[in-house]
Amino acid sequence: MRSSNPVFSRRGFSRDNGYAGFNAAPQAGGPAVGTQGNPYAQGTPGAPQGGNPYAQNPYAQTPYTQQGAPPQAPPAAGRMTMDDVVARTAMTLGTVTVGAVLAWVLLPVTSTSFGLAIGSALIAMVFALIQAFKRKASPALILAYAAFEGVFLGVISEMYNSRWSGAPFQAVLGTMAVSGATLLIYKAGWIRVTARYARIGMSIAIAFVLVMAVNLLLVVFGVADDGGLRSMGPLGAIVGILAIVLGAFFLTLDFKQIEDGIAYGAPRDEAWLAAFGLTMSLVWIYLEMLRLVAIFSGND
Repeated sequence: MRSSNPVFSRRGFSRDNGYAGFNAAPQAGGPAVGTQGNPYAQGTPGAPQGGNPYAQNPYAQTPYTQQGAPPQAPPAAGRMTMDDVVARTAMTLGTVTVGAVLAWVLLPVTSTSFGLAIGSALIAMVFALIQAFKRKASPALILAYAAFEGVFLGVISEMYNSRWSGAPFQAVLGTMAVSGATLLIYKAGWIRVTARYARIGMSIAIAFVLVMAVNLLLVVFGVADDGGLRSMGPLGAIVGILAIVLGAFFLTLDFKQIEDGIAYGAPRDEAWLAAFGLTMSLVWIYLEMLRLVAIFSGND
């Protein structure tokens, strides 16, 4: 099962592309690395070549393996660690924040700044797509994406704040609350990220995006009034809440991919991809939270 996150879709720790899948701990005597094994095993100390990399690994028979969680790879130079993920995520989110603050301070709320925001969003999307289809992480691309995404968020946040005072601050708090709660629920084991969970969630997410695209077309051509499904009324609030739940779903996939990457000894460069995926998920949640705060403010 591939990850829903485009950052991991080509690398995704999944059985169908030769990576370790969701809740798919290596089993002793399993297939060769090229089919079902760990592609990073060649750099793992003590890993046998041509077979299950953890067949003779003391980590392979831990209680966590028996419960379906991936075994922890022995420490090795050049392998991704949680510290790497935290540091890269801080750099990426910091770049988004700096871009947003500069855009807020330097760009007044005008139609020109709105056009600049849309242009920045499109450029950020292009950088994101280029990175998603690259074989290796490119820190320059990821930070460039973060910078342009920050400009977009800064202009949009300023526009919301000019109409609903304090909305961006409330949206930031809401994003922190959702992401923190999602992490706690994930770590507590209340959510098990399995292949079936990912398939169902991704089916819902794809359907949601398609429906929103159709809704946007209907609004543009004047068929749907007041934003259609994205109105500022109760229907828009329901859609916004669903979108935030989907954002939390994306975060659980990000957490699982990071956990698997560390457990299976992914290269350190993958930490940039983890930061990229987390940033995209958090931006999704923030934008939906910003709109939801505006709806509940009720100051149209």
